[in-house]
Order: sequence, then C-alpha cells, then structure tokens
Amino acid sequence: MIRSIALYGSIIAVAAFVFRWMEYRHSVRMFSTELYILVVALAFTVLGIWLGRKLTGSGNREKFSRNDRALETLGISEREYDVLCLLARGHSNQEIATQLHVSPNTVKTHLAHLYNKLDVSRRTQAIHKSKALRLIP
Repeated sequence: MIRSIALYGSIIAVAAFVFRWMEYRHSVRMFSTELYILVVALAFTVLGIWLGRKLTGSGNREKFSRNDRALETLGISEREYDVLCLLARGHSNQEIATQLHVSPNTVKTHLAHLYNKLDVSRRTQAIHKSKALRLIP
C-alpha cells in the first residue's frame, strides 16, 4: 500500500513539475500556446486511457459456464431458455418470435412461464435474476 502511494505520489509530483516548467516556458514565450495545449491534451489522454483500463480490468474474465442445476431446479425448458437468452440480448418479442420461428403470442407465453418460474414481473428483473443464478452470461 505504501509502495503504491509513493509511486502515484511521485508520478503526480513529476507531472506537476512538468506542467509548471511548461507554464514557465510558455510565459517567457519559448513555446507556442498550441504546443502547451497539445502536451496537456496528451497528458490527459494518457491518464484517461490508463484510468479506463484500471477501472474496467485487464480483460481476463473467467469463461461463462451455465448453471444447469438451476435450470433443472427451476424447470426452465430449452425453448424458454432460448427466449431468455434472446431477451437478455435486448430483442423485442417480435424479434424473438422471428428468430425462433414462432408467433409473438408463443413468445409471450414463454415469457409468462419464465417470469413465474423466476418469480419476477419484468424483463429487466428476469435478466438480472438470471445473471445472478448464472443462467445467462
């Protein structure tokens, strides 16, 4: 922890020194305003990329494995699971019906059964609970 604080503190101190040096050089007209703006923009771009990677992780995510036991326990059929997967991808009832080659009323029936089995009342709740139960990625 102390090592991280010292490292980040050093980086901030160096950046502050560089910016003050650039400000001095700008005030004595050694550098043009455009160059000063470019350096500041590049610094913030690098900072944004680094922070974005740090906050979102390195991408080493574990591979998804479906919880078949939960599917059996809840009694979700294979067709209902197909509807659930398409629902999680954000498809409408009509799009789900088209992809599965069934009528929109059949999709509504499958959704009603899914809502009942998952004990939810909305699409978003069904998706959230399915992810929590590791039924969908």
